[in-house]
Amino acid sequence: MGQYGWSLPVAASSYAGSIDFGLGLIHAAMLGIFVLWGAFFIYLLVKYRARPGVAAQREEHGSGSKGELKSLIPDIVIMTFEIALIVFYAIPVWSKIKANVPDVKDPVRVEVIGEQFGWSIHYAGPDGKLGPRKIDLVHFSNPIGLDRSDPASADDVVMGNEMRLPVNKTVLIDLMSKDVIHSFFIPEFRIKQDAVPGLKIPMWITPTKTGKFEITCAQLCGFAHSLMRGDVHVQTQEEFDAWYKSRLATIPAAAAASNPSEDF
Repeated sequence: MGQYGWSLPVAASSYAGSIDFGLGLIHAAMLGIFVLWGAFFIYLLVKYRARPGVAAQREEHGSGSKGELKSLIPDIVIMTFEIALIVFYAIPVWSKIKANVPDVKDPVRVEVIGEQFGWSIHYAGPDGKLGPRKIDLVHFSNPIGLDRSDPASADDVVMGNEMRLPVNKTVLIDLMSKDVIHSFFIPEFRIKQDAVPGLKIPMWITPTKTGKFEITCAQLCGFAHSLMRGDVHVQTQEEFDAWYKSRLATIPAAAAASNPSEDF
């Protein structure tokens, strides 16, 4: 609960500030519009209030009259603001976060696979290769059907509802779903993306703060939707490497086929 207050959750990713700027700008604009329109309505109520001995006056306006043209001024101002917001803020930020995956050296590669009602986190390991998955290998003990006989799977680690990430290092994520539409949401990272069956959706995160954060499903996905949650632990590189090696050691085939001394 320390991540939350009266405002937005703590910003814990490299692009959280960009998202927060847009949210703050829109809220400030809406507050300004509310105050201006409220003041204008109060002015009209006072100026044109009913008074004894003063008859109501009605002015007929024809198409294109000066009064009608003046009434369009607020609409033009709002439309100009919205166009500027899209051109100068929304498109550049969307392109940075969603349209382009950063080209970085030695990223952490992860697959996130949603299903009713949980998240499977599949780590590529130091070789940077995600092992193949086969549907006929899916089992309670192997929820994503990882083919451990393939050399690319030798250093892969799979976790249920638990994600571990090193701080200040870019993480490339492929988001998928095994059944229905889910939505992968980490409020502190300002990341929310639908997981759609049949699609592999690329995402990326660069965590900037260590700590424990919550993964939730933001799309109603069934009767146990509220239970579909997990935890993100952002650690130092040394802590992440130690955790990874400890997990790899619990997989006999993987431990024998890989070099656990090699860091990410």
